[in-house]
Amino acid sequence: MGRASRTKVDSSRREKIAAQRAAARRAEKRRRILLASGSVLVVIAVVLTFVIIKLNSKSPAATASGASNGPTGAALTSVVDKTTSVSPSTLDTVGAGTFANKIQTISGNPALLKSGGKPEMLYIGAEYCPYCGVTRWAMIVALSRFGTFSGLHTVHSSSTDVYANTPTFSFYKSAYTSKYLNFTSVELTTNVADASSSSGYVPLQTPTAAQAAIENKYDVAPYTSENGSIPFVDFGNKYLMIGTPFLPSVLDGMSWSTIASDLNNPNSAAAKAVDGTANYFTAAICKMTGNQPASACTPAVQSLESKL
Repeated sequence: MGRASRTKVDSSRREKIAAQRAAARRAEKRRRILLASGSVLVVIAVVLTFVIIKLNSKSPAATASGASNGPTGAALTSVVDKTTSVSPSTLDTVGAGTFANKIQTISGNPALLKSGGKPEMLYIGAEYCPYCGVTRWAMIVALSRFGTFSGLHTVHSSSTDVYANTPTFSFYKSAYTSKYLNFTSVELTTNVADASSSSGYVPLQTPTAAQAAIENKYDVAPYTSENGSIPFVDFGNKYLMIGTPFLPSVLDGMSWSTIASDLNNPNSAAAKAVDGTANYFTAAICKMTGNQPASACTPAVQSLESKL
């Protein structure tokens, strides 16, 4: 083979080798890119997994109220229906029941608890509080005579506090409509313990400045009861109840369903305590609404108005 031919072959071989090396470099570059992309995807997948786990385990304050273990579905509907529809005849039969009247007359400015031309009933409590728990039963019975609740769900009081696991409802994320009055509720905390919180429980709702001002005005002697400042119930700045209307031991060991059923039995201990309290609450509300409607402000209720 001549020199020219060998030079041509050598040149062709070098070009081929160079092309092979270039192709190999491109393949290696693609491999590294794919590896890097795969690593990024793995990292993203791991991060997403931790985020999902965190979201599923985050505190109830960010998603819903505290632990319930109460009825759901049709069973919850049944409990709500029975609690919100206690018959007027049962309530009239119970009368004052076993409720020791703890509603006080106050001289607050009614305009501060009034909106849309209607007086307002303000409740401040917490889901962990057993005294708030028994008060909610009575408030629901009473308020259901003037309007309609939606979104009620069950909770129990703290499992580590006195009267542990008292069955009750929460007003958190519920709504109330009435043409006679407004009802505003503030559930300060859940029933879930939180050592980092000043209350010892997971925070839930915060009162407005106006609500806090009303509570602070009356959260002092002679208004504050021996049982503390919650539940706090202000009826249009005309009447006030602070503390428990009756001891939660009345409902000890009872299920939500049993309590709701007993509310319609005027001879039961639950009815005498809850319905009796509800009748006094109804009397206070009737004083706010000018005894409207007549279906709620019955003669039996009006007889309690004079005791306020």
